[in-house]
Amino acid sequence: MAYDQTNVFARVLRGEIPCKKRYEDAFALAFDDIGPQAPVHILVIPKGEYVSFDDFTATAPAAMIAGFFRAVGEVARQAAVANPGYRLITNIGPHGRQEVLHFHAHILGGKLLGRMLPKE
Repeated sequence: MAYDQTNVFARVLRGEIPCKKRYEDAFALAFDDIGPQAPVHILVIPKGEYVSFDDFTATAPAAMIAGFFRAVGEVARQAAVANPGYRLITNIGPHGRQEVLHFHAHILGGKLLGRMLPKE
């Protein structure tokens, strides 16, 4: 799937759409989700044209992958959710309910979170 340079996160990276920035370095930008699902709900996006986690892990340089995931950990620590814990989610493709076709990770925390899936 080709990367769409008009997607909302590409526009955030270019500064065309404002965000409440939490963290930024050479590899990633983190900002508050505009529709939070938990007391802390931060999005972390890589600074590159990656459609999904699958695309990112298959095509990004090793330094980008390491830098991105280090940024995710730093954001969680700065948001004070690393202890007692948080949920890290990335949705991939239509079955994973990915809504924006720019790889991103959700950090959710700030309270005891419920089950991810119903118990069967």
